[in-house]
Amino acid sequence: MTEVKHYGYGIPGLRRRTLPGRLIVVEGTDGVGRSTQIALLLEWLEANGYAAVRSGLARSSLASRGIRRAKQGHTMGDLTLNLFYATDFADRVEKELVPALRAGMVCLTDRYIYSVIARAVVRGVDEEWVKTIFSFALVPDAVFYLRAEIEDLLPRVINSGGFDYWESGMDFLRLDDPYQAWTEYQTRLISQMDAVMAEYDSTTVDASRPVHDVFIDLRSRIAELLVDMRPARLGKR
Repeated sequence: MTEVKHYGYGIPGLRRRTLPGRLIVVEGTDGVGRSTQIALLLEWLEANGYAAVRSGLARSSLASRGIRRAKQGHTMGDLTLNLFYATDFADRVEKELVPALRAGMVCLTDRYIYSVIARAVVRGVDEEWVKTIFSFALVPDAVFYLRAEIEDLLPRVINSGGFDYWESGMDFLRLDDPYQAWTEYQTRLISQMDAVMAEYDSTTVDASRPVHDVFIDLRSRIAELLVDMRPARLGKR
């Protein structure tokens, strides 16, 4: 069971001390393979009879469209944009994560509050302020930080479509060269992510390895979290 704990303020109306599901977070910077690993883990869980659901940053029905529009035109300041992310996160907690955990499902989350905090701090937002607005977050059962160095991330980013405006920090670095901006921003972000993930008690996973090796590592660690959960019996084919 997931023990209901928060980083600060609790969720209004949630009085249960435990939830029968599991909350598992996969974190990391752009290009480390979070989405790929979550897809593999979801397939593995379902194949073994576990009810599983995935969630992710800026994917709520309430706020995701507004966040995309704001980023397209950069129409908001950093504080307002982070409040928008907090709204997105609160909506997903209420409508996705808590109901799934209550139903005994395994929740795989592509990023959590940690990426938002690290990105905000790199952009000069007050660290304590941004931590406070996300302090209602449930403490996950496990947080896996997929980490890779710049030289490992670069070819992946290029092959997946090139340098993204926001993932290159071009909204605040004011550099004209996309490669230079991406390198500078990702160097700062990785350093800040290292600090945030150490503070929030995560498990670092070497994401520079082949996809299958990373998956086997994650699968082994997650299997340990599920030893007292009973998967549904699968019918014979």
